Amino acid sequence: MALEHALLVALREQPAAGLDLTRRFARSIGFFWHASHQQIYRTLARMEADGWVAATTQHQEGRPAKKVYAVTDDGAAALTAWLAEPPAATPLRSDLAVKLRGASFGERTAVLDGVRTQLAEHHARLAHYRQLAARDHPEPARLTGLELDQYLVLRGGILMEETWIAWLTEYLTAHSTTPGTHPTESR
Repeated sequence: MALEHALLVALREQPAAGLDLTRRFARSIGFFWHASHQQIYRTLARMEADGWVAATTQHQEGRPAKKVYAVTDDGAAALTAWLAEPPAATPLRSDLAVKLRGASFGERTAVLDGVRTQLAEHHARLAHYRQLAARDHPEPARLTGLELDQYLVLRGGILMEETWIAWLTEYLTAHSTTPGTHPTESR
C-alpha cells in the first residue's frame, strides 16, 4: 500500500486539510499506517498534481486560509482499482522478534526489560482501542457499510494487540520459570 491509498480512503470518508489529516492519522489510520505531516503534505501535493484530489481554499477568521482536499473522480477510480487488487501477504518484520530469538547471545535481562516495556505499550494500546470501540461502536451488530468497515478494522487492531500481549506474556513467563521447564512444551 502506498500513502496515497491511505489518504484516498481518509478523504473519501471526509474531505480535510493537511493538518486535519495529520490529526486523523494520529487518532485512527496511524495505528495501521504511519506517516509524518511532511509526508502527508508532500503526498497531497503530488496527488493534486496527478488529479487524484482537488483543493479548495477555506478562509478562517483570525487564521491563515487552509486548503481542504477532496477526492476527484480520477482519485476515486484509482482507489477503486487499488481496492480490487489482491492484497500482498504482509510478512512480520519485528525487531523485537529477532531480539527474542537472539536473547541467548546477549544480555537477556535487557531483552526482558524491553519485552516488559513493549508489553506495557500493547496493554495501553489495547485499552485505547477498546475505549474507541465502546465509544464509537456501542452496538456493533447494528453497523453497516463504512461504519461496519471501520469497526472491523478496529476489531482487527484489538485482536492483534491481544495476540501481542499473549505472546509477550508467554515469553516472560517462560523465562521466569525454573530452568529446564518450558510452559509452552506441554501444549
